[in-house]
Amino acid sequence: MVSEGVLLGMGNPLLDISAVVDDGFLHKYDIKLNNAILAEDKHLPMYDEMAKNYSVDYIAGGATQNSIRVAQWMLQIPGATTFIGCVGKDKFGEEMKKNAKLAGVNVHYYEDENAGTGTCAVCVVGGERSLIANLSAANCYKSDHLKQPENWALVEKAKYFYIAGFFLTVSPESIQLVAEHAAANNKMFMMNLSAPFICEFFKDAQEKVLPYMDIVFGNETEARTFSKVHGWETDDVEEIALKISQWPKASGTYKRITVITQGPDPVVVAEDGKVKKFPVILLPKEKLVDTNGAGDAFVGGFLSQLVKEKPIEDCVKAGCYASNVIIQRPGCSYPAKPDFE
Repeated sequence: MVSEGVLLGMGNPLLDISAVVDDGFLHKYDIKLNNAILAEDKHLPMYDEMAKNYSVDYIAGGATQNSIRVAQWMLQIPGATTFIGCVGKDKFGEEMKKNAKLAGVNVHYYEDENAGTGTCAVCVVGGERSLIANLSAANCYKSDHLKQPENWALVEKAKYFYIAGFFLTVSPESIQLVAEHAAANNKMFMMNLSAPFICEFFKDAQEKVLPYMDIVFGNETEARTFSKVHGWETDDVEEIALKISQWPKASGTYKRITVITQGPDPVVVAEDGKVKKFPVILLPKEKLVDTNGAGDAFVGGFLSQLVKEKPIEDCVKAGCYASNVIIQRPGCSYPAKPDFE
C-alpha cells in the first residue's frame, strides 16, 4: 500500500494563463515555440493582453506541481503526495490552494505578503506551446519555511522526492537540504533538467546537486544542451543519457537512472551502463490539443508507479499514458479518474 505523504515535491507554484494565440502575438513578444523562459520586462504586458484578447484558461501549474498533481491523480489515494512552494496572499494563491486540495494534494505553501502569486503564460499555436514564467512570489521561497518543524516533518515522512530544475533559480539551499536528507536516509531523490537555460545559466547549482540525483528526467533538447555545456561533443541522446547516468554519486544506495523523453519518439532510459528505448503512444495530429504539461505529466505518471515499487518498464508505461491523456486536453488537466492498466 502507498502510505500518506510518500511522495514530496518542491518547486514553483504558478497559475497557468493558457490561450491559443497567433503568430503575430509570438512575434510581438519575441517568443519561440517549444521553449520555456523566465519573463523579462518586455514580456510583462502580455499577461493582460492575453486575458483581454484571447480565450484564456486559468489552471494551477508550475512544473513540479503539475507532476505531483498527475501522480496524485494516477494514485487515487488522498494525501499520498505533498507539495511545497511559495504563493502570494492573493486571489490567485487562494485559487491555487483550492485547486490543489481538490486534486487531493497536501499543499504547504509559504505565503508571501509582498509579492503576487506567480503566473505562467502558456502560448499555444498549432498544438505546440511556449512558456513564459513570471515567478513573482514563487521566487521568494526560503529554506526557513522548509526548516519549520511541521514542514520538515513532511520531508521526514516522504520516501521519494521530486524537484524540477526550475527551482534551482529560487532556493538551491532548500534543494540541498532535501537531497542530503534523502542520501542519508536511503530515500530516492529525483530532479529534472527542465529547460535549456537551466543547463546553461545555472550549471554550477545543477552540478552541485547532480551527485544526489537518483533519477534524472529531461527531454532531448535539454539533454543536448547539457551535453554542449559540459563539452561532450555529442548530440546522440542515448550517449548523453548514459553519460549523465554515470556521473559520480553522493550516495550508493541507488544507481542513477536517466530518463529522456523525445516527443513522439521513443523514451530513452539509461541504467547500469545500458540503454533501453520505449515507444510512446502515438496520437493522430487532429487529436492533439496542446503539449503544455506533457513532460510534467510523463514524470507524474512515472512517479505514481515508482512509489508502488513497480519496475522501470511499468513506470515508463504509466508516464506515456499520462502524457497521452494530457496532450488531448487544454493545459495540465485530466479526467476524473485514470483508466491505466
